[in-house]
Amino acid sequence: MKKYILACNAILFLAFSTVAQIDRSKQPEPGPAPKINLSKPDTFTLENGLQVMIVENHKLPRVSMVLLIDNPPVTEGDKKGVAGLTGSLLGSGTEKTSKDEFNEEVDFLGANINFLASGARASTLSKYFPRVLELMSEGAFMPKFTREEFDKIQQRQIESLESNEKDVAFNASRVRQALAYGRNHPYGEFTTPESLKNISLEDVQAYYDTYYVPNNAYLAIVGDVTFDEAKALVEKNFSNWRKGDLQPKELPRVTNAESIQINLLDMPNAVQSEIAVVNTVDLQKNEADYFPALVANQILGGNGGRLFLNLREDKGYTYGAYSNLGNDKHAASFVATAQVRNEVTDSSVVAFLEEIHQIRNEKVSPQELEDAKNKYVGNFVLSLEQPGTIAGYALDIETEDLPEDFYETYLQKLNAVTIEDVQRVAKKYFNLDQARIVIAGKGSEIAEDLENISFNGKTLPVTYYDKQGNEVDKPDYNKELDPSVTAESIFEKYIEAIGGEEAVRDVKSIKMQAQAEIQGQKIDLEMINTSEGKSSQVVSMGGNAMSRQVFNGTTGFAVMQGQKTEFDEQQTEAAIAEANPFPELNTTGATVRGIENVDGKDAYGIALSEDTVAYYDMETGLKVKAEKTVSQGGQTMTVPTGYGDYQEVNGVKFPFTISQSFGPQTIEFIISSIQINEGVSDADFEE
Repeated sequence: MKKYILACNAILFLAFSTVAQIDRSKQPEPGPAPKINLSKPDTFTLENGLQVMIVENHKLPRVSMVLLIDNPPVTEGDKKGVAGLTGSLLGSGTEKTSKDEFNEEVDFLGANINFLASGARASTLSKYFPRVLELMSEGAFMPKFTREEFDKIQQRQIESLESNEKDVAFNASRVRQALAYGRNHPYGEFTTPESLKNISLEDVQAYYDTYYVPNNAYLAIVGDVTFDEAKALVEKNFSNWRKGDLQPKELPRVTNAESIQINLLDMPNAVQSEIAVVNTVDLQKNEADYFPALVANQILGGNGGRLFLNLREDKGYTYGAYSNLGNDKHAASFVATAQVRNEVTDSSVVAFLEEIHQIRNEKVSPQELEDAKNKYVGNFVLSLEQPGTIAGYALDIETEDLPEDFYETYLQKLNAVTIEDVQRVAKKYFNLDQARIVIAGKGSEIAEDLENISFNGKTLPVTYYDKQGNEVDKPDYNKELDPSVTAESIFEKYIEAIGGEEAVRDVKSIKMQAQAEIQGQKIDLEMINTSEGKSSQVVSMGGNAMSRQVFNGTTGFAVMQGQKTEFDEQQTEAAIAEANPFPELNTTGATVRGIENVDGKDAYGIALSEDTVAYYDMETGLKVKAEKTVSQGGQTMTVPTGYGDYQEVNGVKFPFTISQSFGPQTIEFIISSIQINEGVSDADFEE
């Protein structure tokens, strides 16, 4: 026993001696990256060219299926949108099964099946795998494109595009793509209501017949199946898919701008600017630069990267600033983006340029390099827990021409990236010398400052574009105001336009009901205003009041989630100013701000108070917009409200669409009823 104790002490002594000899002033060398053992798919190819990959994974009783048609992108010209329409019509009924019957069976099986113009996806419990695979093949290869479904989906997509006409982020993204790739490139052309109207049911059928073929198609099946079972079912359901005659088409050449420049899309309704620094790149996954590029982009524009820390954490210009470096085998781009307040648009552009310039010309720190690698290591390891990931990796290896061990050696390649690699690829792919700084924002407030931005000793040129990506002349932001135009004359024209002073003064109370939809949820709004300065607003969802604000002409309160708070002095002042349904009857304190463009038309801007500006169409006299400046969380923002679709009620015209924007989110209320001088009592303004 004594010998045993002495032996233990000797071991402990040696152990502590070894620890004592470690030089803690030096960071330990990282160990070798673990080798990832991925399940390799068993493969076979049907006579029609469909390549099939099957990965057995029996951990869970589930199966995932991915059908990918890997055709090169094609231009659609004046029928842009035909691919999207085709994808939307797939799954809306087959030659064997009606749409409702098809969807009911999928729901009954607890499965998911989705169809796209480029393939299909499905997932199910393994015991239903044979039937779900059969349904997926039926929906993909036996579609029934009916006139009824075509008309319905086409109209829905047209209405969706029309509703995005004023959406700043939507238009900014499309114009950025058009300028980066060119309108004649598949990635640069975009769908319009007009191009959708050009598409016929026959065009959809022709697109399907031409491009929905197995020539470049892959089917990956991963989950609780056996190879023999899956192969037999695939041969049964997919062998009749007829091969097409795809003719290769050369894509237009993509080029960057000749020199760094600012491209401005004037969006008069914008309350914040959409900024994107963009240049196209030639980067693919099978190239040596791929892993250094991943790390460089993470350091610059990943979550918690330099752009985020600078523009959000340090300067407070935005809620987030990020970058993305694409690796599309046909055409890709580097894009750094942020949504910023109008008044800091120029400062934000300078911050972007400085950060990109620095990572191109100065080495990143060892800690930044390590943090970026750890980020990707963590995400990669987590992704391996999803069976669908294996299917995606298998498809990647085939479609991206990757080596068989690409994902097995992923971590080794990532950890091999050096500080020198990061700087090299930053110079190569963050092409600041030929970048476009595409900005969508309110030109009247940001253009002058943008035209004064200089970088590396040169003033950056500013060119102007419309929402179709066409270069246009600079808008006239300094239109001269006729000296005879006053707040009184503008208000008089407005009152006359909505029905005349006599009819307006006869309105003692207004009770309005409206509805809106937010992320699929129906919202109800009830608003009451009286000529005595009383007001009430109730927002409901599913018949339950979510919030209520009441002002009795003297005091007010708000109730939200059962919690009541009394109006403070500032809220009371605001309620007094906003309670009257027709503030234009009183011109006290109103001042003309000038002429601005609102939705493509000139409008007079009038300051109703220190924080509220209203805009009146110069031609019709109708109020088309109001902007209110509010402070929240230490930041100041402008909340715009749009008015449209004026209709007459009891001799007075009211807007029947009211839209309100909060950053990128826009809510549009549709008025369902307006009651004049009825349906209002004192009880509406009590607790």
